[in-house]
Amino acid sequence: MAALFAPFAEDKPDDIALVDDFGETSWTDFNSRVNQLIHALRGAGLEVGDTFSVISGNRREYIEAFAAASHGGWLLAPVNWHLVAEEVAYVLADSGSKALLVDTRFIELGEATLEQAECPNLNAVIIIGAEASNFAEETESFTLYEDFIADASKAEPENQTLGGPMFYTSGTTGKPKGVKSGLSQTGAPVETLKMIGEGLSGMLGIEPGGKSLLVGPIYHSAQWAFSFLPLLSGSSIVMRHKFDAGETLTLIDQHSITNTHLVPTQFTRMLRLTEDEKKAFKGDSLTVVWHGAAPCPPEIKKQMIAWWGPVISEYYGSTEGAIVTTVNSEDWLNRPGTLGKPTAVTEILVIKEDGTTAPTGEPGQLYVRNLMGSDFEYHNDPEKTEKAHLEPGVYTFGDIGYLDEDGYLFMSDRKIDMIISGGVNIYPAEIEAVLIGHPAVMDAAVFGIPNDEFGEEVKGAVELAAGIEPGEQLEEEIIAHCREHLAGFKIPRSIDFEQTLPRHPTGKLLKRLLRDKYWQDTGRNI
Repeated sequence: MAALFAPFAEDKPDDIALVDDFGETSWTDFNSRVNQLIHALRGAGLEVGDTFSVISGNRREYIEAFAAASHGGWLLAPVNWHLVAEEVAYVLADSGSKALLVDTRFIELGEATLEQAECPNLNAVIIIGAEASNFAEETESFTLYEDFIADASKAEPENQTLGGPMFYTSGTTGKPKGVKSGLSQTGAPVETLKMIGEGLSGMLGIEPGGKSLLVGPIYHSAQWAFSFLPLLSGSSIVMRHKFDAGETLTLIDQHSITNTHLVPTQFTRMLRLTEDEKKAFKGDSLTVVWHGAAPCPPEIKKQMIAWWGPVISEYYGSTEGAIVTTVNSEDWLNRPGTLGKPTAVTEILVIKEDGTTAPTGEPGQLYVRNLMGSDFEYHNDPEKTEKAHLEPGVYTFGDIGYLDEDGYLFMSDRKIDMIISGGVNIYPAEIEAVLIGHPAVMDAAVFGIPNDEFGEEVKGAVELAAGIEPGEQLEEEIIAHCREHLAGFKIPRSIDFEQTLPRHPTGKLLKRLLRDKYWQDTGRNI
């Protein structure tokens, strides 16, 4: 049996381990299918330390792939299914992927990716969720997932060794980079991941054997951590491909969900349901609801706590540094806006621009030290890794904040370039490069402006080439140009035409001069 799931397959074989839009999988079947996938990927030539990628919505096979990587000694690079083929091919090439699994819902993206010049040669290309009866002839380059594992043994694979995810996160230099953290190691004993999972679940108050609800894309590190890691302690996962506010309430009550991870945008959508829909919700099975990934408007959070009770907790962290601080409902209500105190294994350093430590209450750039010695690196980018570190083991996410007299963290700002829209981090450099690629554009700036539902939306500002006149048609053409090269969530929703973009004599773009006019009457700056 797959070592990490053997106890659950033995102790509760017929209990449900996974639920998605299409059906259910018992612990016995889950364990068998993970074993088959490990054997099949080994048969396709994947060796310890290799990488494979997955383009998929939330579905049971995706969890099987994560579990197989964890026991086969492989890195799994989850691919954001909103990307375009050019971007996906880059991730496959940069990660050195040897195989690709594609959800049938994204088969066109998969096919287009294989046609990209940058796409590497793959040992196997596998389609998830397709039936042989409706498997199109033009997709001959794919193998059906069920066929791929059908002839593989259900027996426990020999020489099981640890693997894990390598999440790709965008950066200020444009191209996304794979993050190698303590969860991205290969070749160590598989029990290492079990200890990490149990430790994190314990720290977060997620009880073993519960039920996790996954309603955010698992290609995000937080959604993976708050669903897959509890799975290692015997918690089942109920998942949906897309979030629906009303359905989420139904799922929590129907499946007696004990824990989930949500983002502020999802809070807002649930709060906008009718009074009858909200009154019908019991939620008495919930023990903890975590949120993070984006700033939550205080009024929204107060309303959620009033509705769901003190089960609402918040964290601050990132793909690179995992969870740094946490705060429960009671402490947050006593200190509205706080992100909580550092966890038992982390230390926060607040560093001023002159390199000295900021005194209590004074903001500075936030640096983190993991007291267990955990660190991270960006795959294939030692320069970016070095820039993120103050010294070995001390790293920053680029955020600005301060600690109060009791050690609670408050965020006073964050790196101005980053846009957070609906809990998704968006970095402008890549978008600016595409804008400047349009023949009418001489210079470009991208920044976030307020959006009531998503927190921020992407705004573009451009300086046109000589002789080019601005107008609605040109704005539509520029946005269409972006759509050809970028995922949908990165595309500017509107374009400002500026006579001249403000730049410092050194060449630095002074984005705040463009950005501030949109935020000055909002009462917030992020």
